[in-house]
Amino acid sequence: MGISRLLSSLGLALLLSACASAPRAGLYEQFGGRPGIEALVEELLVRVLEDERIAAQFAEVDLVNLNDRLVEQICAEVGGPCEYTGRTMAESHEGLAITEADFNALVEDLVAAMDARGIPRRAQNRLLARLAPMHRDIVSP
Repeated sequence: MGISRLLSSLGLALLLSACASAPRAGLYEQFGGRPGIEALVEELLVRVLEDERIAAQFAEVDLVNLNDRLVEQICAEVGGPCEYTGRTMAESHEGLAITEADFNALVEDLVAAMDARGIPRRAQNRLLARLAPMHRDIVSP
């Protein structure tokens, strides 16, 4: 093997190894950073308010505050530079009699909003896995 061919092979190997080890965008970046999360929450709230299954439960809710807390919460859950300043999920949902069906409707709306925003399925699943433990504090026994 000639020296130029050896150098070409070595260069190709180095290039391929660099590509293989290049970091993937973090979860926060996959959600589009703060602007992407804000757009996602807006999309989610529109869907929730149009969802006959659960819209009535949001009739008396301060939507501006809900929007702000959801942005903080999702941003924090996906590793962004945000801090959630809202109440705990148990405090926020106490006495609301949220059913399993209500919870599932909201999750369906969230998935539809993420799909509409073009968030990769793997990133969606990572967020949903981080939110799933909140189920016990949201759904009434």
